[in-house]
Amino acid sequence: MPKQKTHKGLSKRVKVTASGKVKYKHSCGSHLMNTKNAKRRRRIRSSAIITGALAKTVRDHLGR
Repeated sequence: MPKQKTHKGLSKRVKVTASGKVKYKHSCGSHLMNTKNAKRRRRIRSSAIITGALAKTVRDHLGR
């Protein structure tokens, strides 16, 4: 049976931490920032953790 291939599009967007959590960067943070309020800009700037069933799916796609 051949090895499972890594989903390359997903591997560029998320990172699996040493403890197995899936970390990603918030969307909508590249341009048009003056229309977004300061609270929203701060939230977009920080990274976040994917939890639950979606995290398991992501790890499976990455071969972890």
